[in-house]
Amino acid sequence: MRWSMMATYIIVIATTLVLMSIYIIGVLSENLYENEQIKLFAKANIMADTVLPYISVENTTAIEDYTSQLLIGTGIRGIVVNPSYKVVFDSNKELDGKVLMRDIIKSASEGEQAHTVLKDDTLDNNMMTVAVPVVQKGGGNIIAVIYLVESLVDIDNTIGHVKMNLYLFSGLISILIAFLSYGMSYIVTSPVDEFIDAAKEISKGNFEKRIKVKGHNEFAQLAMMMNYMTSELGNLEDNRKKFVSDASHELKTPLATIKLICDSIVSTPDPAPEMIRDFLGDLSEEVDRLSRIVERLLKLTRLDSGKSVPKLEKTDVCMLLNSVVKKLTPNANAKDIVLYTDYKIENPPPVMLDYDKIWEAIYNITDNAIKYTGEGGFVKIGLSKEGKNIVIQIEDNGPGIPLAEQEHVFDRFYRLDDSRARETGGTGLGLAIAKEAVILHGGEIKLSSEEGLGCVFSVYIPANAEGDVSRQKI
Repeated sequence: MRWSMMATYIIVIATTLVLMSIYIIGVLSENLYENEQIKLFAKANIMADTVLPYISVENTTAIEDYTSQLLIGTGIRGIVVNPSYKVVFDSNKELDGKVLMRDIIKSASEGEQAHTVLKDDTLDNNMMTVAVPVVQKGGGNIIAVIYLVESLVDIDNTIGHVKMNLYLFSGLISILIAFLSYGMSYIVTSPVDEFIDAAKEISKGNFEKRIKVKGHNEFAQLAMMMNYMTSELGNLEDNRKKFVSDASHELKTPLATIKLICDSIVSTPDPAPEMIRDFLGDLSEEVDRLSRIVERLLKLTRLDSGKSVPKLEKTDVCMLLNSVVKKLTPNANAKDIVLYTDYKIENPPPVMLDYDKIWEAIYNITDNAIKYTGEGGFVKIGLSKEGKNIVIQIEDNGPGIPLAEQEHVFDRFYRLDDSRARETGGTGLGLAIAKEAVILHGGEIKLSSEEGLGCVFSVYIPANAEGDVSRQKI
C-alpha cells in the first residue's frame, strides 16, 4: 500500500508538471512567433511605402539603397518582386533578375498580406516569411511585392532553453515529491501496519493486544473502536471458557451420581427390592436434574443465536401473573410463605408480548425468591406503570444479596448458595434465561437488595412492546 500510494502521488504530480510544461511552451512559442510576425509585417509595410516611388521608374539603385538601410543589422533578407515574379532586388544578391515563385508572393500579388513558417533543411532551423503588396497610389494597381525572410533560430533557442529548464524543474520537483510522498505514505500507512499486526495477534487469540491511541483523527477513533472490540472479544472468550467449565461441571455432577448409583447396584450381591427402589428413585432425580440443565442450556443457546423470535400477541399481564402465582402457590405453601399480588393499576390494557417467554421469566424469578426466602416469609408480585413501561416487581424478605454478588446474579450457573441450590434442584440458569427473555422484548431487569432485608427484582417491559427488532432480525 505504501509503494502504491507513493507511485500514485509521483504519477499524478509528474503528469501535471509535464502537461503544465507543454502548455507553457506552447503559449510561449505562439506569443514569440506572433510578435515576430507583427514586426516583419511592420518592416515589410515600411519598405513598401519607401520603395514605392522608385519601383515605377525602375530605379534599382535607389531601391537597393533604401532597402539596405532599412534591413541593416536585422538579419532579415529582403526581396522585391515585380508583378511578373521577377526579382528586382535581393539583399543577398542571389536572386537578382531571376523569377521567384512562392505561394505567399502570389497571395500578396493578389492584394493580400501573407505569412508562413518554413523548415530550412540546410540550416536546420525554422524560417518566417512575410509578403505584402506594393500598391500604386491613385490607381490601386499592385506594382510589386515585398518578400521578407527571417531565421527564427534565436526564438527557437530561447524556447529550447525554456523547455530544458522546465523539464529540469519538473524532474527536480518529481524527485522532491517522491521523497515527500514516501514520508507521507509512511505516516498514513504506519497506523495501518499497526492495525494489521494487532489483527494478527487477535486472530491468534491474544485479546490482551491493544493499539496505542495517538491524537484525535480517524485513525485514533478506529484504534479506540478496535481496542473496545478486542476488550469485548476478550470478555466473550472469558465468558465462553467459564460457560464451558461451568457446564462441564454441572453435567459432570449428576453423571457422577448416576455412575455411583449404578456401580452400587452392580457391586451389591442380591440387592433387596427396597434398596433397588431407593437407588432407582435417586437415579430418576439425577436424570431429571440432568434434563433440566440440558433443556435450559438449549433455551439459552437459542436466545444467544438470535433464532428465538418472540411470538407477540396481545396479553393480559394480570392474567399472566395470576397464572404464575397459581403455579407456585404449592411451593410457597410448603414453606409457609405468603405468595400474593399487589397491582397498582387496575384493568391494564393488553400488551404485545411473547406469553410463554415472559411467563417463564417471571416464573424463574418468583421461584428463585421462594427458594431463598425462609419459612414464614413472603413473596409479593407487584404491577405498576412508569412512563411507557409496565413494571413487574417480585419482592421478598429473604436473606438478600451482598452488594459484591449482585452484578453476578444473572450470570450463567451462578449460585449465591451452591449447596441450597443443589438441594432445591436449581441449575443456576433461571435468572440468565429471564434476563435474555426480557431483553428480547426491548426491556430490562433491575435488582435492588440489601443483605438481610430481602430483594426486589424489577422487570421493565415497553407497554406497547413489539419486541427488540434488532434481535428479531438476526
